[in-house]
Amino acid sequence: MLHLTIPRRYLVRFHPKRIPHVFTDVLIIGTGIAGLRAAMEIAPPLQAIVVSKDLLATSNSAWAQGGIAGVLDPVDEIANHLSDTLAAGKGLCDPDIVNMVVRDAPERIRELADWGTVFDTENGELALTKEGGHSHRRVAHALGDATGKEVMRALIARARTLPNIALWEKTFILDLLTDGGVCRGALMWNASHGKTIIWAKQTILATGGAGQIFRETTNPPVATGDGHAVAIRAGAHVRDMEFMQFHPTVLYIAGSSRFLITEAVRGEGAYLRDSRGERFMQEYSPQLELAPRDVVSQAIVTQMGKTKHPCVYLDLSHLPVELIRTRFPHIGKVCAEFGLDITRDQIPVRPGAHYMIGGVTVDPRGRTSVPCLWAAGEVTSTGLHGANRLASNSLLEGLVYGMRAGRAVGEIALAQPDTYSAVPLVSDWPPPEHADDELNVVDLRNALGSEMGRNVGIQRDQQGLETAQKQVEFWNRYVSPREFSSIPGWELQNMLLVSKLMIAAALERRESRGTHLRTDFPQLDSAQARHIEIVAS
Repeated sequence: MLHLTIPRRYLVRFHPKRIPHVFTDVLIIGTGIAGLRAAMEIAPPLQAIVVSKDLLATSNSAWAQGGIAGVLDPVDEIANHLSDTLAAGKGLCDPDIVNMVVRDAPERIRELADWGTVFDTENGELALTKEGGHSHRRVAHALGDATGKEVMRALIARARTLPNIALWEKTFILDLLTDGGVCRGALMWNASHGKTIIWAKQTILATGGAGQIFRETTNPPVATGDGHAVAIRAGAHVRDMEFMQFHPTVLYIAGSSRFLITEAVRGEGAYLRDSRGERFMQEYSPQLELAPRDVVSQAIVTQMGKTKHPCVYLDLSHLPVELIRTRFPHIGKVCAEFGLDITRDQIPVRPGAHYMIGGVTVDPRGRTSVPCLWAAGEVTSTGLHGANRLASNSLLEGLVYGMRAGRAVGEIALAQPDTYSAVPLVSDWPPPEHADDELNVVDLRNALGSEMGRNVGIQRDQQGLETAQKQVEFWNRYVSPREFSSIPGWELQNMLLVSKLMIAAALERRESRGTHLRTDFPQLDSAQARHIEIVAS
């Protein structure tokens, strides 16, 4: 286990007698698929507060395009989904966890349909597609290429009808509150009432990912690793932080935001071509364009180097026009804004940071190493993904672990008395030496994203990682001692901490495995088939 020094326990000072207090049975932080699914398990007489950093619909889950994987076709089998997940995970999956999740998948997907999610159908049956690493068509999708949007619409609508669930939007978590090593709730902030203590018998962390620590990412602006940061400051163990999955195909047009081109495009038969118009995946995998994401991303980067070109291209021109328009309406609309007709024009793409595989270590029910703290979704490391996530297993994981954590927390909270511990005044800081307005937070954030992309991206080596480590430590030395008064500053501090964790783990893993490619240690080493766990010291 790695022990890392954390600058301080809490991001801000607070006086318990001078700020509002709110009491609840269960606090759920995050309103993506994991957080809202957990909320569905909290039944009266229990009361729950569900907190969203932005609007309810703003999450990685809502941005998901491809779908949810599950064995729903009679020609498919649970053993196939299990085998595909283990193969993609490159030796670091927990087989028992994989078995549990894939067996639960069909019921969780049918449950979403029962709650109003309108999945795409074909001839009256659920339409299924195939994505990279899958041996069968088993990915259920909605709105063609906007599955997350439809799933979250249905979950949010259901959550709003639950009388015991309070939904707080635009509320930022500053830190988890602990007393005697036990989680007692969280210190929150919003524009209406400033700092607020929410006391809870049990707390579920479902804050999503950390893609914004990289300059090029498919993640929404809210994905700044806040959950990872507050968890390790509270004493929770995190692991697998070296494994950030890059999505192979992100729209690459200078001056535009990086827009995800779902893997389902390749699942329906699209080709990858380099700048010379040549298909190249046969050089890297017998699975061609449907190889696992780590293989495709690394192949694209290598091919870009060979051709000295900043991107490769997705070619759908050989596919039926009606299929393209029906399956990928949103992608077609976005590309049309740049003058691209995806039925005949090639789409310029390159990899972008997409999914944080590493996170808070949890058991099969979502319990963390901190008593009364649970976690679900992308903020966790469950053992499902190993070193590389199989496509469309992420929404599935959020559903399964959201349900399991919510159910466990409900059972425990129902038996707990209505008592809460006091948290002492945080007063051990020296007066701030600098005002936070002396820093250009936007410039620092951009510099961090560039540094991480350059030296902690798809290809890594000792020299680059050490360069990144020194640079992040330098920024930390003058950013961490400051007490910021707004979300951009707090996000920057969290992003620097998560970057520090990722670099430390990447330096420790001296091999290439899954999404972690060390060019100075290019081979997989069976002796390193272990998790790298980190705790604050």
